[in-house]
Amino acid sequence: MSSTHLPQLSPILVEDLVRMALAEDLGRAGDITTYATIGPEMTATAAMNSREHGVVAGLPLAVAAFRAIDPRVKVELLAEDGDRVAPGQALARISGPARSVLSAERVALNFLMHLSGVASYTARFADEIADTPARVTCTRKTLPGLRAVEKYAVRLGGGSNHRYGLDDAVLIKDNHIAVAGGVSKAIDAARAYAGHLVKVEVEVDSLDQMREALTAAPDVILLDNMDPATLTEAVEFNRRFHQLSGADYAKARARVLLEASGNVRLDTIRAIAETAVDFISTSKITMAAPTLDIGLDIEIG
Repeated sequence: MSSTHLPQLSPILVEDLVRMALAEDLGRAGDITTYATIGPEMTATAAMNSREHGVVAGLPLAVAAFRAIDPRVKVELLAEDGDRVAPGQALARISGPARSVLSAERVALNFLMHLSGVASYTARFADEIADTPARVTCTRKTLPGLRAVEKYAVRLGGGSNHRYGLDDAVLIKDNHIAVAGGVSKAIDAARAYAGHLVKVEVEVDSLDQMREALTAAPDVILLDNMDPATLTEAVEFNRRFHQLSGADYAKARARVLLEASGNVRLDTIRAIAETAVDFISTSKITMAAPTLDIGLDIEIG
């Protein structure tokens, strides 16, 4: 990923998350283990090392954790967010008052391991379809309080972001359709309510619903739990509806985009992408991502 296209984290967001995590960890009495065993005059030097192959994400939060505990702690970054790393690779060197290094260690690692896990798992999905036009995208299924940073990690792993919340895009789902009285009625109502900069997406679970949706001109149609054969039919119908040839279809801006969702796994995403849908959304890249094993090793001597 080009450095000019790397996602950025707001310093205010980082500070708020780190302070919340430190307050939770330090509790009312602080790090009593470290206070009891480490003298205030002692210093320490440590390295944060990756123990697995993966994609790094969360270094700004790790750095902020050490600095929030003690501005005297020095952190030298040896990697950048978005880097692919190997087992044994050092990500950062930390030095300073030993009490401060040890008290910040767990919060720093928690953010770094979790977000690197999200980025690494996303990269596995993205790599499976890297030679297709389709993009893997996340959902609103994120850990409470961590949505912004998890979506940041998804982008570092080569995925794309869906809406951040209920307020930045319209996504009409099956329950909305049932209450509104139909697909086209729900889309028309959304268009009448939302501003001209707000995208409108509608979820459908059949080709008949898709045909009705196309006549109401949403920006995106979410094809829910359709097998590859049905997805291929949906893409072909979309081509014919917009009167586009195969070559022009992928490049056309003035057409409805198609997003596939449901039953998306590492062993199924390739077949879904080969149907020529534009996006493939899955909650697995945030909700099922294993942490990346990263350790903080104190250097002795």
